[in-house]
Amino acid sequence: MRNETLPAVAVTPALQLLYTSRIEIAAPLDVGKAPHGQRRVINITGGAFSGPRLSGRILPGGADWQVIRGDGIVELDARYTLETEDGAHIYIRNWGLRHGPPGVIARLGAGETVDPREYYFRTTPVFETGAADYAWLNGIIAVAVGERRADAVIITVYELK
Repeated sequence: MRNETLPAVAVTPALQLLYTSRIEIAAPLDVGKAPHGQRRVINITGGAFSGPRLSGRILPGGADWQVIRGDGIVELDARYTLETEDGAHIYIRNWGLRHGPPGVIARLGAGETVDPREYYFRTTPVFETGAADYAWLNGIIAVAVGERRADAVIITVYELK
């Protein structure tokens, strides 16, 4: 079985830019050491997004419910709402991971601007909307790369084609 040649699927995935967003955030609320790790909540206060097929603003009221695991990896679980320029609402559930060398993570924690190539920040946004013009979002897989800043998170989202 080890030497068996298996056929590959005849489709090679590609990425297509959906949008880049700037998600404005409040200071983290430290919940404390919980059973799964250090728990914190980071409220989303607003922001904007822009891309070839959709643009608009990020509504205040969402949050990122994070767990800092014992191995230092941060599990991200952000949920928030986009409002497109034409008034449609799109709900996002965005799960991911952020980690890097201890010195880099310490610099991020101190609010320094750190080159995002120095750490791993990847997410998998899932979209939900009832807006007919954006219903195509309900049926796609997306991946994203992130950059943590002192008062915002930059997320660039790609559709997996």
